[in-house]
Amino acid sequence: MEPIITITTTVDNREVLEKMGRHLLAERLVACIQVVGPIKSLYRWKGDIEEADEWLGIMKSRKSLYAQVEAAIRSLHPYEVPEIVAVELTGVFPGYDSWVRDETLAPGEKGQKTEQET
Repeated sequence: MEPIITITTTVDNREVLEKMGRHLLAERLVACIQVVGPIKSLYRWKGDIEEADEWLGIMKSRKSLYAQVEAAIRSLHPYEVPEIVAVELTGVFPGYDSWVRDETLAPGEKGQKTEQET
């Protein structure tokens, strides 16, 4: 069975992250997004140590949808080099696993599912 993944990204504006999440949900590329923050990020950027208040987005999807999720995040993300990290989940409660699959597009599907399909 195809693995479920968690995809994370950070952004410096909650509204931008929520807009991104709504787009990914509408396209059925993710089953959910959790918006966490603000968080404090410390990082190296162009030779300097930087710090910023950011918001963390944690999304659940299918492994086969990662490339589409990444492309959508990149198109909506304000950062030059956005954090987009996916982790394959090895232990998922079966009911949650089914829910993620039901709420995302299966490989080969196009467009949105209707109420009758879910």
